[in-house]
Amino acid sequence: MLKIVVCVSGGGTNLQAIIDGIENNSITNTQIQAVISNNKNAYALERARKHGIEALCLSPREFSDREEFNASFCQTMGELNPDLIVLAGFLVTIPARMVSDFRGRIINIHPSLIPSFCGVGYYGLKVHEAALARGVKISGATVHFVDEGTDTGPIILQKAVEVGACQTPESLQKKIMEEAEWVILPLAINEIAAGKIKIGESREE
Repeated sequence: MLKIVVCVSGGGTNLQAIIDGIENNSITNTQIQAVISNNKNAYALERARKHGIEALCLSPREFSDREEFNASFCQTMGELNPDLIVLAGFLVTIPARMVSDFRGRIINIHPSLIPSFCGVGYYGLKVHEAALARGVKISGATVHFVDEGTDTGPIILQKAVEVGACQTPESLQKKIMEEAEWVILPLAINEIAAGKIKIGESREE
């Protein structure tokens, strides 16, 4: 059984895709141990509670400095000791110690085709605003392993999405979530659980 912890900052639509995948058996041999959010008002926490999953809030605002928060975050994750950490719209920098402690066991979903529109400053709607400003015809999403950089870890899966002529950042965000993110994140988790994707390996799709 692959034990996972999902980290999310907002509504948790990718979390819901994972929950649905486990419940409909498109994700097999997997259990969500806990959901962690930095935002006490994140609807993702309510989604977790509705499905009997432990819901935890760890906010940097509740600590005297980032070092204290990082220490508490690492301690909590160490106590949970999941097989895999899934960053599903988590807008907090992962402490270097956690990357080291869980080397090759942290994955992230990013709303573009890496290496396009990724790295420092590219998150949420900012990714889609940049893509539309550049005039791209194809965008998409990427699941990748997390290393010490920002969106620099090995790519696991990618899925392309056509950008419409009258797309807005909001409509493109929704399209990419529905057509790419909610597809490849559950798929990646299932293939890791099945041993088809080995920890720390990349794969071209």
